[in-house]
Amino acid sequence: MLFDTHAHLNAIQYEEDIVEVIQRAQAENVTHIVVVGFDKDTIKKAMELTDQYDMIYAAVGWHPVDAIDMKEGDLEWIKELALHPKVVAIGEMGLDYYWDKSPKEIQKDVFRRQIRLAKEVQLPIIIHNRDATEDVVNILKEENASEVGGIMHCFTGSLEVAKQCMDMNFYISFGGPVTFKNAKKPKEVATEIPLERLLIETDCPYLTPHPFRGKRNEPSYVKYVAEQIAELKGISVDEIAKITSDNAKKLFGITR
Repeated sequence: MLFDTHAHLNAIQYEEDIVEVIQRAQAENVTHIVVVGFDKDTIKKAMELTDQYDMIYAAVGWHPVDAIDMKEGDLEWIKELALHPKVVAIGEMGLDYYWDKSPKEIQKDVFRRQIRLAKEVQLPIIIHNRDATEDVVNILKEENASEVGGIMHCFTGSLEVAKQCMDMNFYISFGGPVTFKNAKKPKEVATEIPLERLLIETDCPYLTPHPFRGKRNEPSYVKYVAEQIAELKGISVDEIAKITSDNAKKLFGITR
């Protein structure tokens, strides 16, 4: 039983073969997938997928790269969607200083507003962080994000940062990069993260794990992340699958 906590099956890359992608995931014992919406179009598609597939849940939020595009009323719309029984988180949200589409101050404002919304609707948050670790951690602290907690998505930071985030009620989620041969730091951090704070994901169609690196990613490949972490932890893949699935269900409030 595997739980992919972060997938973008709402991306254009799956328009032609979504049914086959879901079937391959099921064949690899993937029982739950959270599809993450991060702007108006991808949120709508994520919601459609939750209606079409029992195994799919949604997270709804606004990506920092596109923060400048968020219109008045979009946050209220996300708040309304948060009442849907298969919406299990707000996000992905955060800061991205790699791309320069949205000014930093706008990103910070949209980030803070989404944290406050998540606290209002009592849902966990999914954090995107690229080249902005200090500001992300500071905002999470300042906004008391520990009240709802959430996920540090596709974590590639230091153990010190991971510990700060875990102290704020966050889970640490690893994706394809932990399988890369030169990924020394993610492997070291994954080895040290307590099992009760561990999650796995694909972030598909991006960050495809070894041995399929360079090809389109999909939820069936989350097993390679589980296998790598099991090896690092010195326990069985079945144990990692069960622990990470139980962690995800606990965080998202999923009972089946």
